[in-house]
Amino acid sequence: MTDTAAPRPQAPAALALNLVLLVLLATLWGASYSFIKVGIETIPPITLITGRTLIAGAILLAVMALAGVRLPRDAESWRSFAVQACLNSVFPFTAIAWAEQTVDAALATILNSTSPIFVFLLALAMNLPGERTWGKFLGVAFGFAGIVLVVGADALQGLSRELVSQLAIVAATVCYAGAAVFGRRFSGMNPMLPAAGSMIVGGAVLAPVSLIVERPWTLTPSTDSLAALLGLAVLSTALAFVIYFRLLKSLGSLGAAAQAYLRVPIGVALGAVVLGESLPLTAWAGMACVVAGVAAMTLGGRRG
Repeated sequence: MTDTAAPRPQAPAALALNLVLLVLLATLWGASYSFIKVGIETIPPITLITGRTLIAGAILLAVMALAGVRLPRDAESWRSFAVQACLNSVFPFTAIAWAEQTVDAALATILNSTSPIFVFLLALAMNLPGERTWGKFLGVAFGFAGIVLVVGADALQGLSRELVSQLAIVAATVCYAGAAVFGRRFSGMNPMLPAAGSMIVGGAVLAPVSLIVERPWTLTPSTDSLAALLGLAVLSTALAFVIYFRLLKSLGSLGAAAQAYLRVPIGVALGAVVLGESLPLTAWAGMACVVAGVAAMTLGGRRG
């Protein structure tokens, strides 16, 4: 199951398809921050993410049944699904939803877009195959500078709730990076399998926590929040994760993470148009650094 080989060069048609899928994935995940922001207005974070994973898992199972694709039954696959679920949904989804109670969707988009930087650092630490280029090291520097600018000088004045929320998003980003590296082992599978398997495990982990902590039967969610939950589950999760695992197979972990710098302007624009958000000057500067850093990470550079 494990695949540590770097992606092979692609034919022009295949590369064009992958680029289209990369833009689509960036759009779907860029929209997720606005969906979450609207969802948590009347649905608490754990319950929102429980619904997100369970609905997405059910949709993927239905699609798989129609396509004649069956989930694996061996214990090794399900252990891998469980690890992927923790790295790609249980913790990061919940952390971002909790954080967006005090952090704008646009800022969450920027902070969460640094995942390719952490993918590179993890791959470097694990000595995984791939090029070590000056562009990638420069990208790390730009990316971390962007995080500092987005978080702002207030971070030096003590731990506020907003700062803790921003750090939670960064921690979620590290989890996404781990998921991208770990997810390479699913390259021999139909992309729907790890997507569905991880959603099923994630829902199974989160559901009892939601029942105990947030008592969802006592909630009265608004129509807007329910619609946001549906969009989050169907578009930004079920469809997005099938595309994500397909790109992991064809582009590798760092290539699939390239959607992060496309996701930034999309997520920020949606936050402005849909939610009426605005960014401080330091956040705009931070966004520029993050985009430059992630672009340097994914577009490569001279060998070092």
